Amino acid sequence: MSEQLTLSAETRELAGKGASRALRREGRVPAVVYGNNEAPLSIHLEEKVLMKMLHTGHFMNSVVMIDAGGQTTRTLPKDVQFHAVTDRPVHVDFLRISEHAQVTVAVPINFINELKSPGIKRGGVLNAVRHELELVCDAAEIPNDVIVDLAGTDIGDSIHISQVTLPKGTTSAITDRDFTIATIVAPSGVKSEAAEAAAAAEGGEEEPGADEVPTVGEAETEEGGE
Repeated sequence: MSEQLTLSAETRELAGKGASRALRREGRVPAVVYGNNEAPLSIHLEEKVLMKMLHTGHFMNSVVMIDAGGQTTRTLPKDVQFHAVTDRPVHVDFLRISEHAQVTVAVPINFINELKSPGIKRGGVLNAVRHELELVCDAAEIPNDVIVDLAGTDIGDSIHISQVTLPKGTTSAITDRDFTIATIVAPSGVKSEAAEAAAAAEGGEEEPGADEVPTVGEAETEEGGE
């Protein structure tokens, strides 16, 4: 289960670009807490602490307790905006949730048993179509990852969501199709040989047959020779 995080914050009275820029110059990150039929709460966080949590790799699928103004609010991070040049966080959105609310979270995929894949052993390459899955689960039981077992997979095989054992108590947020998680593709050398063989086969089929009708130019030459 994903761990619960705690962030200390301060409420902010002023909004707008000017106020937000001033906060960022002081090493603070503007944020907002919304949802659960309550008024939005404007806050700001310490950038260094936020960056440390972002670097854990599971910030977006963790419950974050926001401690602001003497009150603690249970939230789920929904969006982090970054500066286009510096990659520093410039704004964060948090969604209020109850302790056992049903939430939709993006959970990272962990591929295992690559050495037990005949296709990969023969030089095949794992093509990860998705690196995370959107799951619906209890807010108190958010999984750290989704395990996808590659044992027994061969070149040309595709792994679909129906073949994946999801963590207990979770379901896929996408239910209208059996989408692809990953494929095992042939190495480039094998693909090149196959392409050359196909091209050679096509070239052989293009050889003119003995009973082909001569072109107009050929027919005129033959008539002139007679």
